[in-house]
Amino acid sequence: MRDPVSSQSDRPLPRIGSFTLPNRVILAPMAGVTDRPFRQLCRELGAGLVVSEMVTSDSRLWHTRKSQQRLIHRGEPGPRSVQIAGGDPDMLAEAARLNAQAGAEIIDINMGCPAKKVCNKAAGSALLRDERLVAAILTAVVAAVEIPVTLKIRTGWCEETRNAERVARLAEDAGIAALAVHGRTREQKYTGHAEYDTIAAVKQQVSIPVFANGDVTTPQRAADVLQYTGADAVMVGRGAQGNPWLFREIEHYLRTGQAHAPPSAEEIVATMRRHLAALHAHYGDYLGVRVARKHVGWYLAAHDPNRERRARFNRLEQASEQFEFLHELFRGDAAAIDNGIHAA
Repeated sequence: MRDPVSSQSDRPLPRIGSFTLPNRVILAPMAGVTDRPFRQLCRELGAGLVVSEMVTSDSRLWHTRKSQQRLIHRGEPGPRSVQIAGGDPDMLAEAARLNAQAGAEIIDINMGCPAKKVCNKAAGSALLRDERLVAAILTAVVAAVEIPVTLKIRTGWCEETRNAERVARLAEDAGIAALAVHGRTREQKYTGHAEYDTIAAVKQQVSIPVFANGDVTTPQRAADVLQYTGADAVMVGRGAQGNPWLFREIEHYLRTGQAHAPPSAEEIVATMRRHLAALHAHYGDYLGVRVARKHVGWYLAAHDPNRERRARFNRLEQASEQFEFLHELFRGDAAAIDNGIHAA
């Protein structure tokens, strides 16, 4: 078997329409996670493409604060990819048009979300049960915009109804520019382990770029998944929560075959503070405090087995208190900082 790293250098970088991605590492869209501050951070740390949180296709709901914040993407570095979710072809087509007018440069269609509240509305991965509707949605959205349209799916609804290969062919026939496949069924949600045989089979079925998603948590796993599936890029989701440095580590490993040095304690502190400041700027003081609890909790999780630090942070009610918490937690000389960050 060829070395999984060197084999990637022989292949051209993936293209989505007229856009050539700078590398093979993509931030997966995650509701409640891939907001503007996190997208910008991951891009700065090596993600070749970042995808927004899913936006409902029902534009009548866009007046809500949550939707307004998810619709802010003009001014971000390109290509700007915005994910839309819904189950009505006409409504999805209109949502695609409106997002393109607002600055989106790629539209991504969500057919992968396993959340019950999404599937109950015949959206997300629930759409995989109706291939006629899948085809109608893809055709309508592609026809509605002049920018590239991508699609994210799972391997199927359940073990007995894996249909990712058929959906992939429908996608290519409809003019979808690239396809991301999470290596689990909807029934699995995020349990068990992602399987990559289906992704490899999908890659054999279509000529459009295919992105492999699911359990890509280390540079070595990324290289192995690319080698095994033949996919054009990996899509990283939960592995980046609290670890945005994973993107540059994967990119560096795929390019050189060497491990990238882990972030220093000082860099971790600086990144957490910068991320915290961006969250407060984006959401405002009240909501920023609450969203920050989630993100800072992920940073602390690997080094806080008893959840004591996270519990203390979650009790804070003011932005100033959150910044002071980080200052106190990592105050001192380099050795003290290392103890605070890296000690279990």
